[in-house]
Amino acid sequence: MISFSNIQKQYGKQLIFVDANFQLNAGEKVGLIGPNGAGKTTLFRMVVGEEVPDEGDVSVPKKLTIGYFRQDVEEMSGRSVLDEAIAGSGRVGDLHHELESLQHDMGDPDKLNDLDRILARFGEVQEEYETLGGYSVESQAREVLHGLGFADEQIDGDVGALSGGWKMRVALARVLLGKPAVLLMDEPTNHLDLESIIWLEQFLKAYDGALLMTSHDRAFMNRIVSKIAEIDAGEITVYSGDYDFYERERTIRESNQQAQFARQQSMLAKEQRFIDRFKTHAAKASQVQSRIKALDKIEKIELPKKRQVVEFNFKTPSRSGDMVAELTDLHKAYGKRVIYDGFNLTIRRGERWAVMGRNGAGKSTLLKMIAGASDPDSGEIRLGASLNMGYFAQQALDVLDPELTIFEQLQNDFPKDTVGSLRSLAGAFQFSGEDVDKRIRSLSGGEKSRLAMARMLFHPPNFLVLDEPTNHLDMATKEMLVDALKDFEGTMIFVSHDRSFLRGLGSRVLELGGETGTERTPRVYPGTYIEYVQALGHEAPGIYS
Repeated sequence: MISFSNIQKQYGKQLIFVDANFQLNAGEKVGLIGPNGAGKTTLFRMVVGEEVPDEGDVSVPKKLTIGYFRQDVEEMSGRSVLDEAIAGSGRVGDLHHELESLQHDMGDPDKLNDLDRILARFGEVQEEYETLGGYSVESQAREVLHGLGFADEQIDGDVGALSGGWKMRVALARVLLGKPAVLLMDEPTNHLDLESIIWLEQFLKAYDGALLMTSHDRAFMNRIVSKIAEIDAGEITVYSGDYDFYERERTIRESNQQAQFARQQSMLAKEQRFIDRFKTHAAKASQVQSRIKALDKIEKIELPKKRQVVEFNFKTPSRSGDMVAELTDLHKAYGKRVIYDGFNLTIRRGERWAVMGRNGAGKSTLLKMIAGASDPDSGEIRLGASLNMGYFAQQALDVLDPELTIFEQLQNDFPKDTVGSLRSLAGAFQFSGEDVDKRIRSLSGGEKSRLAMARMLFHPPNFLVLDEPTNHLDMATKEMLVDALKDFEGTMIFVSHDRSFLRGLGSRVLELGGETGTERTPRVYPGTYIEYVQALGHEAPGIYS
């Protein structure tokens, strides 16, 4: 269907692809992985014709329909969320909006002289629209938007009033509604909550087209893809299996390559000793020359590339009192929408609360009130003795100084710590080598999130309040963070859509909103997140797997 043959691509001195080959076949679901800067986005852009290779061929059938979901969303305004979503549904979307325009023209007194043409065109468009199933597109759009977490009032409201994260969901809905033959998806789960991620999983499983996607969500990748394409050092290597299979197979291949390298090095050393020993012996001259020529022809085996993830041992926080936080009779509403109505919760030292709930159930609102970033309408939040709180949310990025480099920011924050320890901290959060000299103003949102997390955990507080801490972290960094926090001796309450984070750390579960998302009595589950899933039969409120 889509093929890359002997692709070469270079940006300045940076080699992206070197004689790379890859093929995406009809109906395949492939996970695209590789370190930052390896060329994943470049490959997507080549498929849609926004980039061309320096050498080699990219073959894409002319009539192939391609939907491309990317992280940079264009400006949206002047339409309802519903209309904006429908606009992406290919030919049906175009006809939908032409029908709306023609209906408007039919009621325009200034266009009475052109009415016959307008009516004739309306009939043509309506016939094609009906043939393509256009009259079901609105219900399909509502279904997709509901699945991605939109409430009815949002769906019918102005798309321009949405935040950037919600506009990303609209862009995602638009691509899904287009029902293309090929879906290209760049981190589709970044701005979704767990409920929407699970809905998207189900949608993509049922999707019968080809899928090529990047994702930092291991569980999401494992449930959908049947192949992994890894871009590394200019090459594309395909593994027939999910992400877990890829990791096992890569380890086996590296071990085999290591053994082959060792055997070849032993053989080369033996041959070289013979050459060195007999190169001055006339009787052995022909043998020496023969062996030199043979060595020149041997294809040298290289050591497998080792991808180092810097481990970081976070310091032990000071001990807090046994009662960390006590929430009594909390009430919170936004206008007529009641979020909390007499809510009570006690958080004790050492507990790790995973806060679950459908979109709008009040997860982030709860964390804001605990952290003091928002006040309840009534009720009391009492924090315990000897408490040192660390609150991570997107607002944490606002305290970074845009004029400093990453390393200067860390030195300002921790002037008494050594250069080596600060470099280790930066490395643990994927800032290595020259990365530490980047100015904060030039960092992406994900890089700023990693830096904010690093700053908070270097001298860890004894009470962590974390709102979506793993957004933008790659799999290796997330696993490092989960491993580090497993040994964390303080207390945590967190919201996360990442199942590896939930499974690794959640020792208590607080479910808000129930199955409908509107129930005001929370459900407290006294066991781990894994036990919660086993007991209730679902990974997220209201969505059964």
